[in-house]
Amino acid sequence: MQIVFMGTPEVAAVSLARLLEGSDPVVGVVTQPDRAAGRGQTVMPSPVRKVAERQGIAVLTPEKMRDPAFLSALNQWAPQLIVVVAYGRILPRQILDLPPLGCLNVHYSLLPKYRGAAPVAWAVVNGEEKSGVTTMQLVEKMDAGPVFLQREIPLAPDETAGSLQAKLAPVGAALLMETIAKLKAGSLTPRAQNEQEATYAPMLKKEDGSIDWRLPAVAIERRVRGLSPWPSAYTQLDGKLLKIHRATVITSEPGRTPGEVVRADKFALWIATGEAALSLDEVQLENKKRLPAADFLRGAKIEKGARL
Repeated sequence: MQIVFMGTPEVAAVSLARLLEGSDPVVGVVTQPDRAAGRGQTVMPSPVRKVAERQGIAVLTPEKMRDPAFLSALNQWAPQLIVVVAYGRILPRQILDLPPLGCLNVHYSLLPKYRGAAPVAWAVVNGEEKSGVTTMQLVEKMDAGPVFLQREIPLAPDETAGSLQAKLAPVGAALLMETIAKLKAGSLTPRAQNEQEATYAPMLKKEDGSIDWRLPAVAIERRVRGLSPWPSAYTQLDGKLLKIHRATVITSEPGRTPGEVVRADKFALWIATGEAALSLDEVQLENKKRLPAADFLRGAKIEKGARL
């Protein structure tokens, strides 16, 4: 059957590459327009576009989902199934209704938990012990469609959003292929989600990385991991941005003010929180490179009792 693939980032490119190994032809790919990225703001094609163009597959990059020229081209591809993986846009009804088999979505959570744009990050931030992948039928309401298949994986104690997404990418690609095979065989029965159990994972914003030292150390440490690689957890040191890339919870005597430096020597940098303390193990001062705390402290003048 003819398939159109819609996706944008690296995790979607993994699924597209796996789909191209299958027997069903991918007749076209839809991805986000090229965007400027990096310090030099170089315009770069999406990872999905790179995979498609290497295989000689036609690519569309619409700015608007209801653009008549885009919808006409999509109709001409005549897909029997549209596969959507981290595309980054809400699909209008005329696209959802286009393929006879509908639009199949790969979502990186165990729905109905963590609907939304950043399920992987918020699973780590919230201290989940497991995550996974869901394949589902797309409907107009965000991530609310009936579920086809799910796969569960455990989270490691030091899991970051980046490491979890890397683990989930091949799981999602394999689950996609299994779902397609069962759809073709007519052996798959979708099941409705329980709306009472739905939770949401909103899109990350840079300000989500700002650390509130009044929170318990365990919550801040999870935020450090959940917001890695982007937007990173950060605080202010003498008016400059200080990113925290790795941290460890430390038992600390009570009575310290949240944000207070309780240890700053050649071995460690500890900060008081609302409960216990946090050892800053790897940091990055504004316009500087990432450093282990011991190396950072050799060049920084931080006194015990200072405040972040």
